[in-house]
Amino acid sequence: MSDKILRLENVVRDFKRQTEVIHAVKGVSLEFERGTFNILCGRSGSGKTTLLNMVAAIDPPTSGKIYFEEHDITGMSSAERDDIRRRKIGIIFQNTALIAQMSAIENVEFALSIAGVPASKRREQAIEWLDMMGIRERRNHMPAEMSGGEQARVAIGRALAHSPVLLLADEPTSELDSRTSFRVIDMFKDLVTKKDLTIVMTTHDVNIMDAADHIFTMEDGVIIDAK
Repeated sequence: MSDKILRLENVVRDFKRQTEVIHAVKGVSLEFERGTFNILCGRSGSGKTTLLNMVAAIDPPTSGKIYFEEHDITGMSSAERDDIRRRKIGIIFQNTALIAQMSAIENVEFALSIAGVPASKRREQAIEWLDMMGIRERRNHMPAEMSGGEQARVAIGRALAHSPVLLLADEPTSELDSRTSFRVIDMFKDLVTKKDLTIVMTTHDVNIMDAADHIFTMEDGVIIDAK
């Protein structure tokens, strides 16, 4: 298997707004190595989230190719893309996207059920991940009963509970205090090392940049720096 888990070839994403065409991503070519922690940074509106959604096989590119584990996901059917997301990709959305009618533990269990984890194992795995996120005692609370930081930690646990090979995280620490942010980043680094997890994460937090193996800076829909 290739050491490149993700490969983007001249990826473009355009949006039409009434009579205007918005060029959100303009011909991005990138490679991400398996088992690395990658940060995608840039100002709001630079195209980071749009790029992440395409890598997650949520939105198709207008043109270009995206390869995940050597498979062209841009040429797959919706059902095939859904299957990859369920089994192999964890996604942390910027707004957490928790299901309001489900408790914290039910949100995690629901994600595990979609990933095909047997019912007999879901509760144990959900508790384990909520415990790792430091909110085991809040497991029976509804999202509306939790703070923004607590909701963010549930979303992180939900994204990781089914042991994905790729984690895509859109500003996962934006609602967390600095202590919890560093704890989450340390956990990410540990998973990269021990589980060969690949992480692509967007952030504005300059304090956690040193944790990354690679940093890609995006501006006006293009990558302007990579290190």
